[in-house]
Amino acid sequence: MPKMTEEEADALDEFVTKNPPRVDPSKARHVTRMVAIDEFSADYLSSIATATQKTPSQIVNELVREKAVV
Repeated sequence: MPKMTEEEADALDEFVTKNPPRVDPSKARHVTRMVAIDEFSADYLSSIATATQKTPSQIVNELVREKAVV
């Protein structure tokens, strides 16, 4: 994965600052990680999520679990 440029890092910082994540108190102890992906991967996840009516997180979880089982 390529490194972020200063402009990309600033844009991400501004986005996260203006759009803080919503916290559900019942799930507050769950760890959430933000991972940067390339444009192709983001488009792929969006397409699969739309086709299967699942969230991108659910798609990633399924892919990781498939790889972990092997």
